[in-house]
Amino acid sequence: MDIAAAQLKAAMSLRDRMEEMLESFAPEVSRVYNPLTYAWGAFEEYVTRYGGARKRVLFLGMNPGPWGMTQTGVPFGEVAAVRDWLGISAPVGRPRGEHPKYPVDGWLCERSEVSGRRLWGLFKERFGRPEAFFAEHFVVNYCPLLFIETTLLAKGGEGARNLTPDKLPKGRAALFEACDAHLRALATALEPRFLIGVGSFAATRAEAALTGMSLTIGKIPHPSPASPKSNTDWPGKAARQLIDLGVWKETKVP
Repeated sequence: MDIAAAQLKAAMSLRDRMEEMLESFAPEVSRVYNPLTYAWGAFEEYVTRYGGARKRVLFLGMNPGPWGMTQTGVPFGEVAAVRDWLGISAPVGRPRGEHPKYPVDGWLCERSEVSGRRLWGLFKERFGRPEAFFAEHFVVNYCPLLFIETTLLAKGGEGARNLTPDKLPKGRAALFEACDAHLRALATALEPRFLIGVGSFAATRAEAALTGMSLTIGKIPHPSPASPKSNTDWPGKAARQLIDLGVWKETKVP
Protein backbone atom coordinates (compact mmCIF):
# COMPACT_ATOMS: atom_id res chain seq x y z
CA MET A 1 0.00 0.00 0.00
CA ASP A 2 1.24 3.50 -0.84
CA ILE A 3 0.98 5.07 2.62
CA ALA A 4 1.45 8.66 1.46
CA ALA A 5 -1.23 8.19 -1.19
CA ALA A 6 -3.59 6.75 1.43
CA GLN A 7 -3.00 9.81 3.64
CA LEU A 8 -3.58 12.21 0.78
CA LYS A 9 -6.76 10.41 -0.24
CA ALA A 10 -8.07 10.68 3.33
CA ALA A 11 -7.08 14.36 3.46
CA MET A 12 -8.85 15.10 0.18
CA SER A 13 -11.99 13.46 1.50
CA LEU A 14 -11.77 15.52 4.70
CA ARG A 15 -11.02 18.70 2.74
CA ASP A 16 -14.11 18.25 0.59
CA ARG A 17 -16.29 17.41 3.59
CA MET A 18 -15.07 20.55 5.35
CA GLU A 19 -15.96 22.67 2.34
CA GLU A 20 -19.51 21.33 2.53
CA MET A 21 -19.71 22.29 6.21
CA LEU A 22 -18.35 25.86 6.10
CA GLU A 23 -21.72 27.58 6.31
CA SER A 24 -22.84 25.43 9.24
CA PHE A 25 -20.68 27.43 11.68
CA ALA A 26 -22.27 30.80 10.84
CA PRO A 27 -23.25 33.34 12.01
CA GLU A 28 -21.24 33.02 15.24
CA VAL A 29 -18.14 32.14 13.21
CA SER A 30 -17.70 34.73 10.49
CA ARG A 31 -14.64 33.29 8.71
CA VAL A 32 -13.38 29.75 8.24
CA TYR A 33 -10.03 29.04 6.56
CA ASN A 34 -9.32 25.62 5.06
CA PRO A 35 -5.56 25.31 4.35
CA LEU A 36 -6.20 21.96 2.65
CA THR A 37 -7.65 23.99 -0.22
CA TYR A 38 -5.45 27.06 -0.71
CA ALA A 39 -2.23 25.47 0.68
CA TRP A 40 -2.74 21.95 -0.67
CA GLY A 41 0.54 21.95 -2.59
CA ALA A 42 2.62 22.49 0.55
CA PHE A 43 0.59 19.95 2.53
CA GLU A 44 0.98 17.42 -0.28
CA GLU A 45 4.74 17.98 -0.36
CA TYR A 46 4.92 17.45 3.41
CA VAL A 47 3.02 14.15 3.27
CA THR A 48 4.79 12.89 0.15
CA ARG A 49 8.27 13.72 1.44
CA TYR A 50 7.88 12.62 5.05
CA GLY A 51 4.76 10.47 5.38
CA GLY A 52 5.42 7.59 3.01
CA ALA A 53 6.11 4.88 5.60
CA ARG A 54 4.55 3.48 8.75
CA LYS A 55 5.37 5.45 11.91
CA ARG A 56 5.97 4.31 15.45
CA VAL A 57 4.77 7.66 16.88
CA LEU A 58 1.99 9.93 15.64
CA PHE A 59 1.76 13.43 17.16
CA LEU A 60 -1.74 14.93 16.99
CA GLY A 61 -2.42 18.66 17.22
CA MET A 62 -5.77 20.42 17.54
CA ASN A 63 -6.19 22.62 14.43
CA PRO A 64 -4.21 25.20 12.43
CA GLY A 65 -2.80 28.19 14.24
CA PRO A 66 -3.25 31.55 12.47
CA TRP A 67 0.50 31.99 11.94
CA GLY A 68 1.36 28.30 11.45
CA MET A 69 -0.48 25.79 9.27
CA THR A 70 -2.79 28.60 8.16
CA GLN A 71 0.27 30.15 6.46
CA THR A 72 2.18 27.07 5.29
CA GLY A 73 -0.23 24.12 5.00
CA VAL A 74 1.90 22.03 7.40
CA PRO A 75 0.73 21.07 10.92
CA PHE A 76 2.28 23.43 13.51
CA GLY A 77 3.82 25.01 10.42
CA GLU A 78 5.81 27.94 11.74
CA VAL A 79 7.24 29.52 8.61
CA ALA A 80 10.96 29.33 9.44
CA ALA A 81 10.72 25.73 10.68
CA VAL A 82 8.85 24.52 7.60
CA ARG A 83 10.93 26.45 5.09
CA ASP A 84 14.39 26.12 6.64
CA TRP A 85 14.28 22.76 8.48
CA LEU A 86 11.70 20.76 6.56
CA GLY A 87 12.72 22.32 3.26
CA ILE A 88 9.16 22.84 2.01
CA SER A 89 8.34 25.88 -0.11
CA ALA A 90 5.42 25.01 -2.42
CA PRO A 91 3.25 28.00 -3.39
CA VAL A 92 0.48 28.99 -0.96
CA GLY A 93 -2.65 30.83 -2.07
CA ARG A 94 -5.22 32.73 -0.04
CA PRO A 95 -8.51 31.67 1.57
CA ARG A 96 -11.87 33.00 0.48
CA GLY A 97 -13.24 35.81 2.65
CA GLU A 98 -9.88 36.56 4.24
CA HIS A 99 -10.13 38.64 7.42
CA PRO A 100 -7.82 41.69 7.48
CA LYS A 101 -6.66 40.87 11.02
CA TYR A 102 -5.72 37.32 10.02
CA PRO A 103 -4.06 37.70 6.61
CA VAL A 104 -2.49 34.73 4.87
CA ASP A 105 0.87 35.84 3.52
CA GLY A 106 2.33 32.36 3.18
CA TRP A 107 6.12 32.30 3.18
CA LEU A 108 6.17 36.09 3.51
CA CYS A 109 4.40 35.96 6.89
CA GLU A 110 6.56 37.85 9.38
CA ARG A 111 4.83 36.52 12.50
CA SER A 112 6.11 33.40 14.20
CA GLU A 113 3.75 30.67 15.42
CA VAL A 114 5.14 30.09 18.92
CA SER A 115 3.57 26.64 19.29
CA GLY A 116 5.12 25.47 16.03
CA ARG A 117 8.48 27.04 16.80
CA ARG A 118 8.59 25.20 20.11
CA LEU A 119 7.37 21.84 18.76
CA TRP A 120 9.58 21.65 15.67
CA GLY A 121 12.42 23.20 17.68
CA LEU A 122 12.23 20.31 20.15
CA PHE A 123 12.38 17.78 17.32
CA LYS A 124 15.26 19.58 15.63
CA GLU A 125 17.24 19.83 18.86
CA ARG A 126 16.79 16.13 19.61
CA PHE A 127 17.10 14.60 16.14
CA GLY A 128 19.18 17.11 14.18
CA ARG A 129 17.97 16.22 10.69
CA PRO A 130 14.28 15.98 9.68
CA GLU A 131 14.93 12.57 8.12
CA ALA A 132 16.00 11.23 11.53
CA PHE A 133 12.81 12.49 13.15
CA PHE A 134 10.47 11.31 10.41
CA ALA A 135 12.01 7.84 10.32
CA GLU A 136 9.65 6.93 13.16
CA HIS A 137 7.48 10.02 13.79
CA PHE A 138 4.85 12.08 12.02
CA VAL A 139 2.80 15.16 12.95
CA VAL A 140 -0.85 15.71 11.98
CA ASN A 141 -3.77 17.88 13.08
CA TYR A 142 -7.14 16.62 14.23
CA CYS A 143 -9.13 19.41 12.53
CA PRO A 144 -7.91 21.19 9.36
CA LEU A 145 -9.88 24.42 9.83
CA LEU A 146 -9.11 27.81 11.38
CA PHE A 147 -12.18 29.51 12.85
CA ILE A 148 -12.44 33.29 13.29
CA GLU A 149 -15.04 34.88 15.51
CA THR A 150 -15.74 38.59 15.01
CA THR A 151 -17.24 41.03 17.50
CA LEU A 152 -18.26 44.68 17.52
CA LEU A 153 -15.87 46.80 19.56
CA ALA A 154 -17.21 49.27 22.13
CA LYS A 155 -15.55 52.19 20.32
CA GLY A 156 -16.69 51.01 16.92
CA GLY A 157 -15.09 48.77 14.36
CA GLU A 158 -14.76 45.00 14.29
CA GLY A 159 -12.69 42.81 16.55
CA ALA A 160 -11.60 39.28 15.71
CA ARG A 161 -10.21 36.29 17.54
CA ASN A 162 -9.12 32.76 16.79
CA LEU A 163 -11.73 30.25 17.99
CA THR A 164 -10.57 26.68 18.71
CA PRO A 165 -12.81 23.71 17.79
CA ASP A 166 -13.68 22.92 21.40
CA LYS A 167 -15.13 26.43 21.78
CA LEU A 168 -17.40 26.35 18.71
CA PRO A 169 -20.94 27.40 19.63
CA LYS A 170 -22.47 25.02 17.08
CA GLY A 171 -21.52 22.46 14.45
CA ARG A 172 -19.13 20.52 16.67
CA ALA A 173 -20.86 17.13 16.42
CA ALA A 174 -20.67 16.93 12.63
CA LEU A 175 -17.16 18.39 12.62
CA PHE A 176 -15.89 15.86 15.17
CA GLU A 177 -17.53 12.99 13.28
CA ALA A 178 -15.67 13.89 10.08
CA CYS A 179 -12.38 14.50 11.88
CA ASP A 180 -12.70 11.23 13.83
CA ALA A 181 -13.14 9.31 10.57
CA HIS A 182 -10.07 11.00 9.10
CA LEU A 183 -8.00 10.20 12.19
CA ARG A 184 -9.02 6.54 12.00
CA ALA A 185 -7.93 6.46 8.36
CA LEU A 186 -4.54 7.92 9.30
CA ALA A 187 -4.05 5.47 12.15
CA THR A 188 -4.97 2.58 9.85
CA ALA A 189 -2.45 3.70 7.22
CA LEU A 190 0.42 4.63 9.54
CA GLU A 191 -0.13 1.91 12.19
CA PRO A 192 1.50 3.89 15.04
CA ARG A 193 2.38 2.22 18.30
CA PHE A 194 1.93 5.55 20.13
CA LEU A 195 -0.42 8.43 19.47
CA ILE A 196 0.60 11.53 21.40
CA GLY A 197 -1.91 14.32 21.78
CA VAL A 198 -0.28 17.73 21.79
CA GLY A 199 -2.53 19.04 24.53
CA SER A 200 -5.53 17.50 26.29
CA PHE A 201 -8.09 18.18 23.56
CA ALA A 202 -6.21 16.17 20.95
CA ALA A 203 -5.62 13.27 23.33
CA THR A 204 -9.31 13.20 24.30
CA ARG A 205 -10.46 13.18 20.67
CA ALA A 206 -7.99 10.40 19.87
CA GLU A 207 -9.37 8.29 22.70
CA ALA A 208 -12.89 8.75 21.32
CA ALA A 209 -11.98 8.17 17.67
CA LEU A 210 -9.58 5.24 18.04
CA THR A 211 -11.43 3.05 20.52
CA GLY A 212 -10.53 -0.58 19.92
CA MET A 213 -7.37 0.13 17.94
CA SER A 214 -4.12 -1.36 19.18
CA LEU A 215 -2.02 1.64 20.20
CA THR A 216 -1.09 3.62 23.29
CA ILE A 217 -2.53 7.12 23.61
CA GLY A 218 -0.66 9.68 25.68
CA LYS A 219 -0.18 13.43 25.72
CA ILE A 220 2.32 16.22 26.18
CA PRO A 221 1.56 19.82 27.23
CA HIS A 222 0.44 22.08 24.43
CA PRO A 223 3.30 24.48 23.56
CA SER A 224 1.01 27.50 23.22
CA PRO A 225 2.11 30.59 25.15
CA ALA A 226 -1.53 30.85 26.27
CA SER A 227 -0.71 28.06 28.73
CA PRO A 228 1.40 29.60 31.54
CA LYS A 229 3.09 26.28 32.36
CA SER A 230 4.34 26.00 28.78
CA ASN A 231 6.28 29.24 29.04
CA THR A 232 8.85 27.69 31.38
CA ASP A 233 11.03 24.95 29.84
CA TRP A 234 8.31 23.51 27.62
CA PRO A 235 10.84 21.37 25.67
CA GLY A 236 12.18 19.81 28.84
CA LYS A 237 8.71 19.02 30.17
CA ALA A 238 7.52 17.54 26.88
CA ALA A 239 10.66 15.41 26.46
CA ARG A 240 10.36 14.15 30.03
CA GLN A 241 6.77 13.04 29.45
CA LEU A 242 7.71 11.28 26.22
CA ILE A 243 10.51 9.44 28.02
CA ASP A 244 8.17 8.46 30.86
CA LEU A 245 5.64 7.13 28.33
CA GLY A 246 8.31 4.97 26.70
CA VAL A 247 8.14 6.92 23.45
CA TRP A 248 11.71 8.23 23.68
CA LYS A 249 14.83 6.99 25.43
CA GLU A 250 16.89 9.04 27.83
CA THR A 251 19.65 9.59 25.29
CA LYS A 252 19.20 11.80 22.25
CA VAL A 253 19.59 10.59 18.69
CA PRO A 254 23.20 11.37 17.72
